[in-house]
Amino acid sequence: MATKKKGSTLAALRLPKPELTGGKSFAHAIRLRQTIREIGPKKLSRRLLSDLLFAARGVNRRRGPFGALGITAASASNSQEVDVYVVLEEGAYLYDAVSHALVPVAHDDARLLAYTPHQPLIAPHAPVQLVFVVDLEKLEHTQGFEEPGLHDPEVQKAYYYVDTGLIAANVYLFAASRGLACWFHNCDKAALAKKLALKKSQRALFAQTVGYAK
Repeated sequence: MATKKKGSTLAALRLPKPELTGGKSFAHAIRLRQTIREIGPKKLSRRLLSDLLFAARGVNRRRGPFGALGITAASASNSQEVDVYVVLEEGAYLYDAVSHALVPVAHDDARLLAYTPHQPLIAPHAPVQLVFVVDLEKLEHTQGFEEPGLHDPEVQKAYYYVDTGLIAANVYLFAASRGLACWFHNCDKAALAKKLALKKSQRALFAQTVGYAK
């Protein structure tokens, strides 16, 4: 089911229920896990995109640490401070894990902003760019145990970098299990902050390109 935000030309996308059936076993996927930068333009099906996002940062249990929802990637005090934005040819979306849907935030093709400026464009037409964005408010006002480090900028940085890596690792393993190519890299942080209309408490961190190998 798709709904439209008022004044928007890009519809919100309700993703199919994740199934995570088929694909290679974990043992096989961990052997195949690798970075593949040469990625072609073939699009992912809605079903495959649904499973990919669930594996990355989906809700996998109604009661996780500290009584909050549990997701597929661990985070500091279950703060879930790293959000996943999905940049496609038709526009950019925020992945809403609770409703398992994509909420539109930009209505044009911003995939090239997932690369750093002047970086050689190895996969300019790859179908999916995942952009990892931290929201520091979620650490400052955690839903879990409010340890002092959650208010220390240097400790915060250590936490959200690790938590981003955990999400990216999920994506790598999912890609290996489904025969997809995957590449984790830096991004144009300033341009993405503007394009994605990030709040003052949010920071674009890294991006991950996903698609089919050329």
